[in-house]
Amino acid sequence: MENDAVIQIRNLTKIYRDFWGRKKVLALNSLSLDVNKGEIFGLLGPNGSGKTTTMKLLLGLLFPTDGKISILGKEASNVEKNERIGYLPEESYLYRFLNAEETLDFYGQLFDMPASQRREQTDRLIKSVGLDFARRRQLKEYSKGMTRRIGLAQALINDPELVLLDEPTSGLDPLGTRDMKDMILKLRDEGKTVVMCSHLLADVQDVCDRIAILYEGELKQLGRVDELLKEQDVTQLLTSRLDDAVVRDIEEVLKKHNAQLKSIDHPTNSLEDLFLKTVKESVERPGRRFLPDEAAQPDASEGNGQSPSESASQTPAESGEQTSQAESEKPDEAQPAS
Repeated sequence: MENDAVIQIRNLTKIYRDFWGRKKVLALNSLSLDVNKGEIFGLLGPNGSGKTTTMKLLLGLLFPTDGKISILGKEASNVEKNERIGYLPEESYLYRFLNAEETLDFYGQLFDMPASQRREQTDRLIKSVGLDFARRRQLKEYSKGMTRRIGLAQALINDPELVLLDEPTSGLDPLGTRDMKDMILKLRDEGKTVVMCSHLLADVQDVCDRIAILYEGELKQLGRVDELLKEQDVTQLLTSRLDDAVVRDIEEVLKKHNAQLKSIDHPTNSLEDLFLKTVKESVERPGRRFLPDEAAQPDASEGNGQSPSESASQTPAESGEQTSQAESEKPDEAQPAS
């Protein structure tokens, strides 16, 4: 495993079979990706795409049909690695008649933490998740948002290196969602690695460094959020205020009118647009999936059949598409990488 890869997945396949051993569902098909140390990695996909299966395979709760997983330098089936992992499931099944302090103390004991360390961690985590006012209230009296907060504290009681979060903002109001995202960003600032699944694309776009989009068990997109959302075939110019004549002939008259060019950049789509586009293309062209190795070494001979990875590697001058956004029509959407 590479030094900066906390998780390394290679050709991971998971097939669910029925009682007679017959193939029932292909949950994952040759999934390969890395999660690097200190990043927030988002795992996206519609229901049934393999996100939960991937999480369970990482935790060692399921065994792969084929392929390999290396997590924190150990095989996924090695339970010792779980001492260095924190996990927040989509639904936190906590003891309803315990209060926040008792809950965290109980889970601290499962990790054989000494009493003094449990008290210190419990106090720190309750304050960090904003439950100091309800630390002695039984969990059965907690709202959904408060339950998610204590669930996150429980996932952090062992001070893990890797944190797995399944729908962390589920059921939270806007203020609670913002607080949860701030806490996730703080985990990255503390040097922890975070992998999160979510259906709320705006939340993923706000906090994730890189994302993977799965569809029917196959990897369809992988990369940095800012790079995936950029429209590489359109160039956006931000200048000082110009009149209509300058806009109509911007390339020839910028210098003539002494306009100050403040920035040149590519406009971006939202993560929701990228997600819906990926799913639509997956339905229209089944069997195609993202292959990281091929994306890293694009074939220049393919000509017009360029993948998004190849298009992204071109400069605006190479593509010949460096025009004003106001004068350019949006190009046809690129096909997914094969």
